Amino acid sequence: MKTRIMSATAGVVLLIAALTACAAPEASPATPTPDRVTPSPAATPEPAASTAPEPPAEELTCESMISAGTVTALTDAGWTAQSKEFVVGGVELTDGLLCFWADYSVGSDHGQLYGWSPTTSEEAADAQAGLLAEGWKREDDAAGVYFTEDPQYSMGTDADGYGMTYLFGDGWVKFADTRQGLILVEWTG
Repeated sequence: MKTRIMSATAGVVLLIAALTACAAPEASPATPTPDRVTPSPAATPEPAASTAPEPPAEELTCESMISAGTVTALTDAGWTAQSKEFVVGGVELTDGLLCFWADYSVGSDHGQLYGWSPTTSEEAADAQAGLLAEGWKREDDAAGVYFTEDPQYSMGTDADGYGMTYLFGDGWVKFADTRQGLILVEWTG
């Protein structure tokens, strides 16, 4: 019986030895390695949002001509726009648009005017000559050529005393019921 125990004990020892030989080697002490940064797909930064201005709408409308904030403010007040003929200094600009924003549910002449049109050199020269003949005041500026109605005949003026104003640029004209209101006409064609 003693031989059997020894033989069983020797078998267990051999089994342990065999298992130990197949086991993974002991971990060696950690040695420092240079840090490597491997970008993972999740760590790739997203492209920054574009701050470029949006391209203009495909069609000139009373809503696309002026800033979105202005459209919201006017519609929130219950106003809507109606288009009118765009005549500047006696020259009808058929490719342009003049819009009168108002509350048409009440009888009133209270509203806001905005206009924009492309112009040829000839149309611009004829329109400007017509405005001068009608008594409009001309001012040349880095932004273009302004024509403003005589303030003594104006129905309303801005903080600087300007009433209805046209601004002629290179191949276009825009209009608002005050000179300061021109900044709301964002259409660029």
